[in-house]
Amino acid sequence: MYFAEQGEFKPTHIIRDRGTKFTEQFCAILENDGIEFKPIPPRWPNLNPFAERWIQSVKRECLDHFIVFGAAHLRYLIDSYHGWYHRFRPHQELKNLRIGIDKPPDPVESLGPDDVVCHEQLGGLLKHSERNAA
Repeated sequence: MYFAEQGEFKPTHIIRDRGTKFTEQFCAILENDGIEFKPIPPRWPNLNPFAERWIQSVKRECLDHFIVFGAAHLRYLIDSYHGWYHRFRPHQELKNLRIGIDKPPDPVESLGPDDVVCHEQLGGLLKHSERNAA
């Protein structure tokens, strides 16, 4: 299945609603891969906004800029965005630092154009910058 190829982003649980589209057979297939289903409580709509906000971000910041040519292309776009979102995006809750960085980098007296390198993904749609190694 697809989740076996996810590497470090392989899900361990899936939060889902109580809709009938999640059959016992569907759940059993994913549970055999070590994925636990956690249904939301009945009449508890406040859990849905978190997933809906992430989907809105993917659509607005990534998918709206491409014409998707099939499932493999869609998966590539979403995987690229997902990796950038969790590795390089500045988080407001973390004082605009990336996940895993505890403190901002030490200040330097001056930075020139050769001291900073810009990395691009998806044809320049997703970018992040960092200092060149000394």
